[in-house]
Amino acid sequence: MLALGLALGLLSAIAIGWAYTWQHDAAAGMEPLSLRHPIRAIRLLIRHRGWLIGLGLESGGWLLYVAALRLAPLALVQGVSAAGIAVLALLAARGHPRRLSGRTQLATALAVGGLVLLSLSLVGVHVVDHRPQAVAAVGWLVACGVAAAALWFLPLGVPRAAALGLASGAFFAGGDISVKLFVEGGWWLVALGPMIGFYVLGTLCLQSAFQHGDALTGAGISTLATNALPIAAGFVLFGESLPSGARGVAQVAGFATIVAGAILLADVKAPGQAIAATASG
Repeated sequence: MLALGLALGLLSAIAIGWAYTWQHDAAAGMEPLSLRHPIRAIRLLIRHRGWLIGLGLESGGWLLYVAALRLAPLALVQGVSAAGIAVLALLAARGHPRRLSGRTQLATALAVGGLVLLSLSLVGVHVVDHRPQAVAAVGWLVACGVAAAALWFLPLGVPRAAALGLASGAFFAGGDISVKLFVEGGWWLVALGPMIGFYVLGTLCLQSAFQHGDALTGAGISTLATNALPIAAGFVLFGESLPSGARGVAQVAGFATIVAGAILLADVKAPGQAIAATASG
């Protein structure tokens, strides 16, 4: 069941990475989306056929993600999902790795290597998680919302695409943690409300990030935050534990390698040069 859950997590990452390419191409051609007027921004998005295709792919990936969380702990599912940024890089290069810059090729290799390490760390291991305390869960969700709002509204002296990417990642992280709470059942079903709110705000932030930079910059930084925060929540909030010995070392190395790959892909200094397309493309 654990292997199936992680496989579903990887399929989810592939679907969402593909969705981001559709959404970026659509949002980049629209008039500026104002986060201060979310209803108008939503109307602009849903009137675009390409963006709706991306939304459909993203929704399918999200359903796979929910199924994965029913079968595997949060930190492991997020670790696998983080490798989806490598999928995004390959899609942006139209399936030709040689079109990627050296930095992006290295980042993609790190993401794949991290997946291998995570897989090796789970051989013969039974992983469990626990229901969190209500106060701690609310605290995590509030922290995600506050961090996202600060990145959204405050002048932080960083490129706008990076700030909005981080904000969307914090919103999505709150949504992902809410999903994990929701699938616990019982009175945790109240997490449906914040889950919807986090995902809607995160989607709007990410589309605006796409208008300020390329897909890899916005989605890369967003994916980094989206996965790093729930991975931490998995251990702190849901009481997940590392396997002992070499397996534990491999799992930590896997998490670190995947995050390092996401950081390399999120190149805020040169957002337009993540892909070195050839003239013959």
